[in-house]
Amino acid sequence: MTNLTIIDHPLIKRDVAILRDATVSNHVFRTTLRRISSIMAFTVTHDLRVRKTKVRTPLEVTTGYVLADDIVIVPVLRAGLGLIDGFLDVLPEARVGHVGLYRNERTLEPVDYYAKFPQGLAKSLVILLDPMLATGGSASAAITFLKRRGAKRIRFAALVAAPIGVKRVAANHPDVPMYAAALDRKLNDRGYILPGLGDAGDRLFGTE
Repeated sequence: MTNLTIIDHPLIKRDVAILRDATVSNHVFRTTLRRISSIMAFTVTHDLRVRKTKVRTPLEVTTGYVLADDIVIVPVLRAGLGLIDGFLDVLPEARVGHVGLYRNERTLEPVDYYAKFPQGLAKSLVILLDPMLATGGSASAAITFLKRRGAKRIRFAALVAAPIGVKRVAANHPDVPMYAAALDRKLNDRGYILPGLGDAGDRLFGTE
């Protein structure tokens, strides 16, 4: 799984445990998801390019830096919305697109229903967000949508990943780096990650 980076940090481990806990409220789930995503953003963007600029401090002019990369963040609807605020806290310059997918509960394959992206994807670093990387079908489909619209530099960030999903995305899109807070054991017969954290969208929005 050379395409996958597990973000190994004590605060990440703590927050993953909070998110796994079935007894936490929707509010705690939302705030924890935002916090963990902001921590993850530092690793996902560790090699962003910068350019020098002049900054006037209260005492003198000095050299500062601004981001040289144009960044587009794309959450996969709807659960990906839980990650976007944390990334935007760290990357306020980023523009935002959306891709809507749902999983056919019988075939477990993704079905698309919405896609809206900013212009200039070919020149941007595109960060695709989805809390769960289960079968890999939705992530692979979303990456395909982005590539068809011109995206060339794509990174995928998930909270929890299953080995089968990681392998599928790596096979379909070997050029796309993946990042996750945890690599879990396997999927159950319904396609849910074990041990996982349940349905992230339901827990985020209180619709379970």
